[in-house]
Amino acid sequence: MTKRHRFNFKWPMLLVALLVSFGSWSVLAHADDTSDEPIVTLGTSLTSAQRAKTISTLTSALNGDSYQTITVTGSTLVKYLNPSGESFTSSSGVWSSAMIQKTSSGSGINVKILDYDGTNNITTITANQYKNAALTAGITNANIYVTSATSIDGSGALAGIYAAYAKTGNSLNTKQVNAAQNELSTLSGITSANKNKSGYSDAQLNNAVAGAKSEMAKKGSSVTNNQITTIVNQQIKNNNLTNVITNNQKTEIINLLIKVRDSGALDSSSFKTQASSLMKNIQSNAKGIFSKLNTKENQNLLQQVWTAIVNFFSSIVKSIFG
Repeated sequence: MTKRHRFNFKWPMLLVALLVSFGSWSVLAHADDTSDEPIVTLGTSLTSAQRAKTISTLTSALNGDSYQTITVTGSTLVKYLNPSGESFTSSSGVWSSAMIQKTSSGSGINVKILDYDGTNNITTITANQYKNAALTAGITNANIYVTSATSIDGSGALAGIYAAYAKTGNSLNTKQVNAAQNELSTLSGITSANKNKSGYSDAQLNNAVAGAKSEMAKKGSSVTNNQITTIVNQQIKNNNLTNVITNNQKTEIINLLIKVRDSGALDSSSFKTQASSLMKNIQSNAKGIFSKLNTKENQNLLQQVWTAIVNFFSSIVKSIFG
């Protein structure tokens, strides 16, 4: 009788304990869920009307799902961009804005520059440049959307992306962010210098850099300057830029990749995978360009076609001569 009484007493207590634990777990789980919400970064210089329009532009892909917002100020620019040589102040204006959305492992970094009222107001930084900078900075598996209410280079959006990623609990290495900023400046300069030049596209340049990062990652942080030089020469050749990129520009690319190595970016186990995903992403978004290049994929395709031709004629010869 006593034993049965104790048994009956324990079950209600256990049930209460389980319910309390489950309730606490549910609250924690709900709290953690917010960390996965997309984060919209808004330039502090936007008017109320521009702010509302910017939010609707950036969040249109969410189809009504919830999101968080943060304001990007001059101080944000100073924190993330000045260490690499920029000269922003706490009173600097910010108009370009962004949204970063976590995605599943292996999805890579995807960037879309969105028109604001039908106009692309990001004048300097391209989508591919944002992608490469994000990769170097240590950002992984994310959809990034960028827009601006006024014509601007897009630096504010990039600082916002760094700040938003840090807000999700993913701390960014300062050396990597600085290397990313150096890379962005270098690639933007090369694209500007080669604007409208026959045989050149920003996609080819950024694909070459992403390919170089992927090859560097295979060797790890011990990759030497000479090895980086060899890798860059091969990637420039692979992307049909040999007769377009000048020796000075090639040196700039080699130097920026040395800084990427020295930043510690190659120590990340996901860097190689993310670089490979970035190459596929760039090529997929510029199929008209890369279908003409002498890439490994195209070489494989040509080999397949050649094999099919050889087999076809071999079958004819066999049918004639038995």
